[in-house]
Amino acid sequence: MKYKAIFFDLDGTLTNPEEGILNSIQYATDYYEIPTVRENLKKYIGPPLIDTFSELISEEKAADAILKYRERFSECGGMFENKIYSGVNCTLQELKKRGYILCTASSKPWIFVDKILEYFDIKKYFDFIGGATLDGKVNKKEDVINAVLKQTRLLPTEVIMVGDRKFDLIGAEAFGMDAIGVLYGFGNREELEKYKNIALIEDIKELLNILVEEKMVSNE
Repeated sequence: MKYKAIFFDLDGTLTNPEEGILNSIQYATDYYEIPTVRENLKKYIGPPLIDTFSELISEEKAADAILKYRERFSECGGMFENKIYSGVNCTLQELKKRGYILCTASSKPWIFVDKILEYFDIKKYFDFIGGATLDGKVNKKEDVINAVLKQTRLLPTEVIMVGDRKFDLIGAEAFGMDAIGVLYGFGNREELEKYKNIALIEDIKELLNILVEEKMVSNE
């Protein structure tokens, strides 16, 4: 196989967390009496929360706003206001049958990633759960990818990144990794096609055919 492992983003790639994330953002902005338009908050699904609240509220209050967000997200069940995308379960199952190492590389804290994967009964397919840290030391997508590479001892050339936002493609490119952008999440074609990728897909099941084609090319 050309690739040994696949790194998956979570939000917008494996699950649709829109309801829980937007509810939690609004919970924090309401606390600080910041008016928001719900539809405009969708762009904040994907980036690190510190960037989101620095922009929505202020850099000085961003760290405290994250704590307020997490009150709603983790303590009040916001993380489970979430839906798994069609085709994810069977795709992950098939990838494991083919022998791929599967990891997450999410900007969401890994502890929440772990709980969400368990909730949707797909944690069993993953060899490593990679995500941000609650203390913010591992935060941006590049930081997460670097941490997962180090802990799994994989080479960037052995991995392909799959995600729905430009941050996933930028993070992969920083390490010379190939990437696939998904168009059913929160990024769009205009956003993703600006960055290096081997394909943009409308359905996660398309990943299976792409990896077969890549395997055939690498064997020629």
